[in-house]
Amino acid sequence: MLQRLLTSALIAGAAVGLIAALLQLVFVQPVLLHAELYEGGERTHFVAPSGPDHGAEADPDATAPADQGHAAPVPQDNGSAAGAPGIGFDAPRDGLSILFTIMVYAGYGLMLVAAMAFAENNGQKITARQGLIWGIAGFAAVQMAPAFGLAPGMPGMAAADTTTRAVWWVATVVASTIGFWLIAFGRNWVAFAAAIALVAAPHLIGAPQPSAYAGPTPPELAAQFAGRAIGVGLVSWTILGLFAAWLWSRSREA
Repeated sequence: MLQRLLTSALIAGAAVGLIAALLQLVFVQPVLLHAELYEGGERTHFVAPSGPDHGAEADPDATAPADQGHAAPVPQDNGSAAGAPGIGFDAPRDGLSILFTIMVYAGYGLMLVAAMAFAENNGQKITARQGLIWGIAGFAAVQMAPAFGLAPGMPGMAAADTTTRAVWWVATVVASTIGFWLIAFGRNWVAFAAAIALVAAPHLIGAPQPSAYAGPTPPELAAQFAGRAIGVGLVSWTILGLFAAWLWSRSREA
């Protein structure tokens, strides 16, 4: 059984890790590289003035208020979305990123298949179609639940202490995993109540937040990065659940 578990998990994890790495190179990395231009000072970002003309292009020759005798230039963002870095490949950096992603998803695959094996030993039948649900549940526990309190961050963004964030992240993943398991396999209302408490507790306590919000990264880029990172995670985890369950069921029939 151990050989069956390791084979299913590592093959599924490695395959999905490669898919996830390619998705990140296409959709996530260009946003990350764009943010690094602001972090390094190659581009600067300024908040546009609010008012009835908000959204219109600022006129650098606009006159100053009546009590000033000269024109006041409005700070402009010398970078634009049109000039964002495109899709590229830096062999040392991207090669290591692909290898690391494969290793991470191989680990995810081991955890997911181990949970499937435990469920199967307790009378649950695992099929490829059910694997989709397992994958989505894994995504919800490992990525979505922590992101609810700590959204994926970019270079140059304010953040709380790394150790404190790591402790909260791990606690959230563990509590969410146990909570979702109780929701799926609990047999009474006590289990369901405990599940709700476990899932909600980290967010009621609150994720560590920075003491002040500041940084050179435009909020539009931060939002785009978070959305794409979470989206890639959802796709990758769903495929991981499908592959892992399919390989696990095939090895059972062999």
